[in-house]
Amino acid sequence: MKKVIIMEGNTETAQEIAVAVRLAGLEVAGVTNDGEEGLKMIESEKPDVAVIGLVLKGIDGFGVLERVHRENAAVKMIVTGGYSDDEIIEKVLASGAKYYLMKPIAAEVVAERVKEVAEGDKVSGAAKEKKNSITLDEKISNIFISIGIPPHIKGYGYLREGIKLAVERPGIINNVTKELYPQIAEKFNTTASKVERAIRHSIEVAWNRQRIEAINAVFGVRVYIGSDKPTNSEFIALVADKLILEGIANYR
Repeated sequence: MKKVIIMEGNTETAQEIAVAVRLAGLEVAGVTNDGEEGLKMIESEKPDVAVIGLVLKGIDGFGVLERVHRENAAVKMIVTGGYSDDEIIEKVLASGAKYYLMKPIAAEVVAERVKEVAEGDKVSGAAKEKKNSITLDEKISNIFISIGIPPHIKGYGYLREGIKLAVERPGIINNVTKELYPQIAEKFNTTASKVERAIRHSIEVAWNRQRIEAINAVFGVRVYIGSDKPTNSEFIALVADKLILEGIANYR
């Protein structure tokens, strides 16, 4: 059985990932929130995969990455973090990580990536099918990274949920106020008006970063110029349409 070490600063998150990894049929050889302790676990357990959070006690995730890459190159690494900066992501991947998974991310998604990396070509057809089922969240996160919507703001989760709803049920975009916002609000235990404001703020943050070329590149056409920015419903519809055209709509 393939062995996994989990290093995650948040204890609750670490346990959720551990449970999901075990359910995926892998052995969890150690769980810690301390980078130094995690390195000792890797040295003694020789795991197949290490899940490394960038925020850790003692030695942080970047330090752990460098040490593992240098001293235990056979260990495959999957990194989780809340940073959306392109330079940081490039640094993580250059240090040997197989994946950088943007938080917030479901433990099941982490476990599936761990299984994929641990088993390589031996991943079963069923597992590959399941991989497709989680592509939508990752695809949306990648778009947000590209255009500069940071994951720490409240509207990030609301906007992602709105896009998922619009992909699954395109007609909902015609009833944003009475249907889309209330459904998002119910899931996050808030109000529709707060959802609307937070999503608008997320879009404003992206546009204020003046990454217009990146935004237009995402959509494949020159959609916006200068300070011109879309409404909430326009933005959600644009992203949803892009995903539907790419065939992501078939994945759940």
